[in-house]
Formats: sequence, C-alpha cells, structure tokens
Amino acid sequence: MRIKDLILLLTILYSYSVYTQNMVEYTSGWEGKIENSKTFNLKVEIENLGLEKARFKISNKTNIIDHPFNIKSTSLIEIPFSENYSFKGILSKNGKEINGFINSGILLYHLKLTQADNNTFVGIWNVLMVDELKSLNFYLSVENGVENKYEAYPIFGDNRFTGTWCNNFQKENDAISFTDFKTGLKFKGKLTTDEIQLGIYLGNNLLTEIDLKKSKTDWKIGGLLNNNKISILKLTEMEKFISKDSLPNTHSVLISKKGKIVYEKYFDGYNANIPHDMKSASKSISSAIVGIAKDKSLFTSIKQSIFDFLPKKYQTHKDNQKTQIDIQSLLTMSSGLDADDYTRERKSSASENNYQPTKDWTETVLKAPMINKPNTEANYGSANPYLLGIAIDSIVSEPLELFMDKYLFQELEISNYIIQTDLKGKPYFGGGMYLTPRDMLKFGELYLNQGKWNSKRILSKKWVKYSFKNYHNLENVPDKNGYGYLWWHNTYPINGKNIESVEARGAGGQYIFVIPYLKVVVVITSGNYRNGKTQQPEEIFEKHILPYIKN
Repeated sequence: MRIKDLILLLTILYSYSVYTQNMVEYTSGWEGKIENSKTFNLKVEIENLGLEKARFKISNKTNIIDHPFNIKSTSLIEIPFSENYSFKGILSKNGKEINGFINSGILLYHLKLTQADNNTFVGIWNVLMVDELKSLNFYLSVENGVENKYEAYPIFGDNRFTGTWCNNFQKENDAISFTDFKTGLKFKGKLTTDEIQLGIYLGNNLLTEIDLKKSKTDWKIGGLLNNNKISILKLTEMEKFISKDSLPNTHSVLISKKGKIVYEKYFDGYNANIPHDMKSASKSISSAIVGIAKDKSLFTSIKQSIFDFLPKKYQTHKDNQKTQIDIQSLLTMSSGLDADDYTRERKSSASENNYQPTKDWTETVLKAPMINKPNTEANYGSANPYLLGIAIDSIVSEPLELFMDKYLFQELEISNYIIQTDLKGKPYFGGGMYLTPRDMLKFGELYLNQGKWNSKRILSKKWVKYSFKNYHNLENVPDKNGYGYLWWHNTYPINGKNIESVEARGAGGQYIFVIPYLKVVVVITSGNYRNGKTQQPEEIFEKHILPYIKN
C-alpha cells in the first residue's frame, strides 16, 4: 500500500471513530479547573449613551460582547445585545446612574451602572451570584449516555452558587451542547479520546474554556471557612451547634434591634455581598409590591376580581364562583383554586410543578377546580401570588421589574439582587428572588417600622397593618399557621410569655422574623432543601436567639 493511500485510510478510520462516538463511553464524572476566580464577575459598560456611537460592552479579562446600539430616548433604555439576552434600564434624574436588569435565562439580574466619566456608565454582573469563586474546581456529570443521547450537569466547586438547571442536550458528530435555562449560560463541548473540551458561552460569545478529564477521586465541593461580621450580641451556643453541624447548612444569621444590627455572622463561606435564594420568602416582597400599587391608586380595591386585570382570552374561565376571586383572596391564599393540587398533596406546601410544566401558566391556574368559596379557607401555594404578579403587571405603566426597583428597592437602597421570571420573562410573584441577608433585614425593618425606612414612607401604615392581620389558618401545613397578606404567623413561648412573630418563609430555611413586641428583626438563610430541616430557623430563633434578646 502506498503511503498516500495509508494516510487516507487512517484519516477515514479516525473520522469514523470520532463521528460515531457513543455517549456510553462518556457517561462518567469529569473535572477541570476554571481559569480564575473572577471569570464570571463581568464588567458591564454603556458608552456614549444617547449618541450615534453608543456601545454596550461586557468583559472579564477579555472582551466578550461589544454591541453597538442606538436609542432615541434615555427615559427607557432597551438593548437586546445577543440572542435571548437583553438589558433594560432607566437613567436617574441626575444623570449619574442607570438602574436596570440583564435578562439572562429565567433571571433578571439587577445592575446599577454608575457614571465613570461623561460618556461611560460601569457596573458588575455576577452571573453565578457570588462576588468571587472560592474554588476553581469545575465538574461535569454526564449521565444516561446511549449513542447520541445523554444528559450533562455542570457543578461548580463553590457550593454557594445555587446550581444549574440544564436542558436541550444536543450532539452532532464530536460536538455536544446544552443550556442552563436558569442563568442563560450555554455549554459547548468537543469530545476527544480522553477529554471533553468545554466552552461556557453567553449566546455565541465565549466566557471561558475548560479541559475536562475523567474524575478519579471524589469531588471536593464547599469546605469553606466561616465569614464573620458584627457580634455585639453573644450567641456562643448557637455558633457551637452550627460549627459542629448540629444546625446544618446555616448560611447566615442577622439580628437588628430598634433598627440597629446587633448580630451578623455568615457561615460556610457566605458573606454580606452574596444574594441568597429566598425561595418563597420573596412572596412577602410580592405583597409589598401589591401594597405600593394600591397606595398609588393603580387599582381601586382589594375586593376587585382578578378578572378585572386579565386579558380577554382568559375571561372564558369566569363563572359565578371564580369571579369572586379577588386581590385579597390571592394575598391570603384563600382563592379556593386547586391550582397547586392541595387535594393530592394535602400535607405539602406549594406544588408549582402542577402548572409550571404547562405552556400557559395563567390558563392552567384559571382552569383548576374550585375546592372552596373565595376568602373562606386558606391553602398555601404559589398559584395565588403568581396571579397577583399578572394583575400588577397589567396596571403599571413601565416594565414591572423597573416599577419594583424604582418604588421599593431603590427606596431601600438595595441594588444587589435578582428576580426570577415566569415563562413570559415577567417577574414571578410566587418566589425565587435573590437578596443579600442584610437587604432581607432592611425589608423586615420596613414592616417593623410600619412602612417607613430611614424616616421615609415607602408603604402606607394601613397596608402594613392589614398585611400583618391574621385572616385564616393554612389548612395544608402541619402547624395550621395563621396567615396575612403573604406573611406567616407564629407564636414562640419564652420565659412564660408567648411572643408573636410575623414571618416571611422560604423552602430550605429562608426566614425573615418580624417581632413588633421586641422591636426586633431576625434573618436566617440556609441550604436545607432535601433533608427535612426546612423549618430549622424556627428552632434557632426559639432556642438560641429569643432567650438572649431582652425587651
């Protein structure tokens, strides 16, 4: 055989081996190293705003996106800078900052871009929600590989990142790709004999590349040192239990008394700059947005039917009973709709899987059967606040996220936060916002102070009073807690007294305790999503905090 023919044969054999790779061979754990700890902390710039040569830029150590744009007005800045990615913001009255959101995946990342010079506004986008990676380890779990089919799940060594939700697994020849629909990050890999060369992208723009090899040892995730802050109040026993893992996965504990922080400590590597997934605790923030809209007379009465706010296409679901579903019934979990399937999951909390897999959440929720007359019996779920979000979005003049930012978060001087969206890219009122624990504390103090923060009125005193009223007991939770306007009620015995607390609560142990009698707000964040300890903050509050707080 001639050398030329031999080379051709080897080339054909190599090509055949590459293009017929079976994903069974890659079903394993893979690992590599991220280039540096700031790879996902992106600098965002808007240059020459209002001029012909305006540009929207994103960079880390390298230029990632340099997108020219042209807008006629700076009252609302809208920049679609890549496929499925956009920025939307508003220039402040003094012209010195832009407050807005990058829409990436199902998240709205809030950014405050500050004027650096006459023509440039600069801010930071933390895609993974942390201010800097504490571990450069990166892992990829390739699962269920059969020929060209597979699933792949990226896992970051820094466990403070809340994780990816990947789908759209594709393979063509030696190339694989998939998407994290939560953050919007895209992953593209090239399969070789003993490696996966993986790139992480914003759209088609490369963020970083990682060479992955098959794992030979157990993955090292977490194991980070405590990060302590203020400790005027001594809670030695609690800290001992946390350090010994008797109170596992406690991420932060903060306490304020009469508006002053007296205790602030972070654990497992968390710190004051990391927005924490509040889960359903952000339902209480949704309640505040409804209150702001009411205070501004954007709707007439909490007794208005939800159908007053819905497009014509949904009016067909109106009947004699469903038309009685009003704003108050949605705020108090007493719409009577079985959209969260209480009959099948009576002992559980909200089951959003009953409507979230469908193409039209509003349609699915409204089609659900009625199990009670509105405003009579309460069952905890997420469909009720979801409908509230649809209602408020229909009556505000600007994008709902910008309304929320302008009238609540900017007033509380909160800028480092993230809003989860629904299928249509609108803020999801059922839960899933990310706030730093310190900003969660601010929100609790707003209610403790009857709608004021730093002596400025943000919510009416009347709305806070009505929000904290106990309307119904929740029939589908073990403790049958009383419930207000998306606020929980609980009572704790201490020194012969019953201390009443009004609480924002989220899965995994995300709590804001507001205790008017003691003029105290407590925030506890946690990561107990699968071990049955989601109510652990109540134990911490009752046994390790209340005894040390004097009236």
